Amino acid sequence: MRATAVDDGRRSLRAHLEASAAAKAEAARSEGCIASLQAIAEAVARALAGGKKVLLCGNGGSAADAQHVATELVVRLSGERPARRALPAIALTTDTSLLTACANDLGFPEVFARQVQALGRPGDVLIGISTSGNSANVVRAFEAAGPFAIVKVLFTGGTGGRLLGLSDLAFVAPTADTQHIQEVHLAAYHAVCALVEDRLRELEAKKVS
Repeated sequence: MRATAVDDGRRSLRAHLEASAAAKAEAARSEGCIASLQAIAEAVARALAGGKKVLLCGNGGSAADAQHVATELVVRLSGERPARRALPAIALTTDTSLLTACANDLGFPEVFARQVQALGRPGDVLIGISTSGNSANVVRAFEAAGPFAIVKVLFTGGTGGRLLGLSDLAFVAPTADTQHIQEVHLAAYHAVCALVEDRLRELEAKKVS
């Protein structure tokens, strides 16, 4: 009995890892997915090179992802990055006083939109993360970004939901399973951040030469 239980547990773990790997492999094979990531990286690099910033938002695990990506941009993804290449990125998910005040006074759907209205400037990039594509507060953030001429970037999965039609650029993970969407997103974020760093290094080298 004990051996069978161990075997069952191992099969379950292996199945999860294989499904996650399959979703990432499908994204890697998809010309559409790769083209989307390239376009997103170019847009982010262009904004940052022009003195603009990146705003990020999402709920739950996607809130953690927003903070993760902001950290990669501000600090570094890999290798050395001098102080002059600290990149301005703000996760709109971290200020508990602001979030709770806004949720209490204006309603939870406004918690990101209000910050976009306060912090957003023309040419900035707003990255919204929603595995369903239907998160009401991310939808409102994208709607609020419109009048500011902010580039709206979506990371989602499945059919893309309401947010797909509101976004300027979108990466849609090729799976409908929330866990695997998040796992594909993590690889996608890192790929985008790596390309952004490469592009900014290239631009800096051109200025020096």
